[in-house]
Amino acid sequence: MQLEGKVAIVTGGGKGIGRAISLAFASEGADVVVAARTESSLKEVAAEIEAIGRKSLVVVTDLSKAESPLNVVDRTLEKFGKVDVLVNNSGIEGPIDNVADMDLEGWNELLAVNLTGTMLCARYVLEKSMIPRRSGVIINLSSAAGRKGFPTRSAYSSSKFAIIGLTQSLASEVGKYGIRVNSIAPGAVEGERIERVFGIMSENLGISYEEVVKNSNARAALGRMVKPEEVAALAVFLASEQSSGITGQTINCDAGTNFN
Repeated sequence: MQLEGKVAIVTGGGKGIGRAISLAFASEGADVVVAARTESSLKEVAAEIEAIGRKSLVVVTDLSKAESPLNVVDRTLEKFGKVDVLVNNSGIEGPIDNVADMDLEGWNELLAVNLTGTMLCARYVLEKSMIPRRSGVIINLSSAAGRKGFPTRSAYSSSKFAIIGLTQSLASEVGKYGIRVNSIAPGAVEGERIERVFGIMSENLGISYEEVVKNSNARAALGRMVKPEEVAALAVFLASEQSSGITGQTINCDAGTNFN
């Protein structure tokens, strides 16, 4: 197993990509802390992790609140004593609208969760476990929208471009401690979130939901969306010693939507 004996925190671990990563990590031998807003979905994932034979911890948290990342890290250390891997997966889609019509409250909430929450989770994991132990891996979730801006997605896209910059800066800071920091940029990923986003885009653009999906798939070389399990497989690689020479990178997992 590639992650035997490791302790991982996965934010947004109750659904979608976060759930897939949590289960993939457990299958590779890791104990997994799952953190998100919805307790019921977290408990379901925790039960699945424990059915695999690994330990789990549920931490209900709202990363829009500045104190939440510290609570997640402290709860993890109380139970497991260390953090080997942090996956900053939590994120919200935010306002889907033109900049000329931007909702400032929605913009600020998105940045608080997607960017500031990511930074604070990294800060406390580094301060309290990884730097003292001179070991660890941080994986940040960016997006294909962090590679190229799309109409009406300026809020989300801005946060995901910023994640790439944060990843590079952080990798430069902590490499001397043997800590690696990388980012994954998924494209459209099958699941509830993309269905919700495409539904809003359909209304805003005045075209059918099916047309939005068709247009999205047309931008991908493979002509399809990505599966959560495909993103999870990349996360396992980046968390493992198989990627021991890789840091500061953003790796696309987008069915060929972006080649840069």
